[in-house]
Amino acid sequence: MCIFCKIIAGDIPVHQKIYEDDKVLAFLDIKPVNPGQILVLLKTHYPTIEAAPEEDYIAVMLVVKKMGALLKEKLGAAGYNVAINNDPVASQIIPHFHVHVIPRHAGDGHVDWPQSEYEPGEAEAIAKKLIS
Repeated sequence: MCIFCKIIAGDIPVHQKIYEDDKVLAFLDIKPVNPGQILVLLKTHYPTIEAAPEEDYIAVMLVVKKMGALLKEKLGAAGYNVAINNDPVASQIIPHFHVHVIPRHAGDGHVDWPQSEYEPGEAEAIAKKLIS
């Protein structure tokens, strides 16, 4: 049983619950990028986003939207990042589908993803693989 399943089962106390319904639980991350970072997760265990049924994914994203609005309204966040780390190579530490809602403020010192450019012909080759 993963740590999120233990939290959902009540075996481990949740760290400051913010929202709960029959499918979704949202609570403060114990190691936030910025104070107020919220984790939104399904109560049913699915290891990755692809494993979650569409209706459950939609339920999570509706709560993500609500949590983002709360961060702006109640904490004065100028905006927020929505992040899903999917699979270990993408920094997913807990194998239970969850979404990070990270409040952002001007000058908070956090740098977004570095950007690069495609080599000539690279974008076309990748698109061909994805479309075929």
